[in-house]
Amino acid sequence: MNRTEIHAVMARQDGVITRTQALRCGMSSTSVSRTVGTGEWVTLVPGVYLRSDRERTAGVELRAAVYGAGAEAVAWGPSAAWWHGLLDRPPARHYVTVPHHRIRSCTRSTRVRRRDLHWKDTVVVRSLPVTALPLTVLEAATEMPSGSVLMDRALQRHTSLDVLQRVHRRNSGRHGARAASRLLCSAGDGGHSEAERILHRLLRDAGLTGWRAHAWSCGFEIDVVFEVGRVAIEVDGWAWHRDAHRQRRDAERQNVLVNAGWHVLRFTWHTLVEDPDGVIRQIQAALDRRR
Repeated sequence: MNRTEIHAVMARQDGVITRTQALRCGMSSTSVSRTVGTGEWVTLVPGVYLRSDRERTAGVELRAAVYGAGAEAVAWGPSAAWWHGLLDRPPARHYVTVPHHRIRSCTRSTRVRRRDLHWKDTVVVRSLPVTALPLTVLEAATEMPSGSVLMDRALQRHTSLDVLQRVHRRNSGRHGARAASRLLCSAGDGGHSEAERILHRLLRDAGLTGWRAHAWSCGFEIDVVFEVGRVAIEVDGWAWHRDAHRQRRDAERQNVLVNAGWHVLRFTWHTLVEDPDGVIRQIQAALDRRR
């Protein structure tokens, strides 16, 4: 038995080791059982163990869920997004993909998906198999309430629209593909026009009147104005489309309008889609204050 190799494996895996890995390092089944029996290792799930002096962290729990699901299992969706560093916090449940032929049930803490993934769509990050970042972005974006924000941030820092579209086409038959397609279309055109249409619909549905689209003031075209209350509403598309020059120009524009007596509200595509009631409440509050 090579204890140095065993310790190296556990060091790479937050103190976690699988039965298969231990046997490959020369341990016998009897030795594994004895180590568990003495309390040196703690069983996380059948066949997956943690050193007793290591903390049972969120990362340890995700490793247990993936390793315990067997060979070729990978983390996907929000779990993979957290592992890639796209999310600050781990999701409440573990998301695990297993090969299609393997029967494995979901549990209260783990959502299991049966699917055969293309080799290009899986990677190993810090000794844990996960979906590759582009597929992770597509799948997490359709699984989370604020998924469009995640996709927008990923487009700014980690990937490109061309890559996401290519991976989407390769996985076009997956669950959530239709929702991902809508997000990609919106991201592709920057989302501003669609954001305007959404805002107009929200205003009409809320019964708000007295507004006008594409009004001019101080040399600027404003997306929506309530002229009686001097309330101006600007909508922003996806942030990855806005370069530093555009951001500076928008800030200058807003300052000019405020100095001219306009109460300016700004809403992103994401806010309009994900919190329409909140948008209407903010607009109504601004109108009430300006009366």
